[in-house]
Amino acid sequence: MPVYEYLCDACGPFTDMRPMAECDEPQVCPQCADMAPRVILTAPAFACMPAERRTAHAANERSRHAPQTVAEYKAKHGPGCGCCSPKKSPRLMTKSRSGAKGFPTARPWMISH
Repeated sequence: MPVYEYLCDACGPFTDMRPMAECDEPQVCPQCADMAPRVILTAPAFACMPAERRTAHAANERSRHAPQTVAEYKAKHGPGCGCCSPKKSPRLMTKSRSGAKGFPTARPWMISH
């Protein structure tokens, strides 16, 4: 069950666990027994969440009204697309006639092996 925040006019804010079906209904204040409306006082704790989960939440939020079709996804992302994968893009590598590898963009002042 989720935790909701309520604000009593006499006693101040308090929290309570309630079913999602009752999320918009007022709650009885535990101190004075008056009815208190639900309020949102604190932001969701997305900053403490791992980056992968935040990315997934952002993708779900963008697609909540109209998810992408396979055709739309393929139009944006061609074969071998690296924008969605967490891997780094491979470095540029050159080979000489003798078979020696060279990385011209890495450190031009170093001699490759």
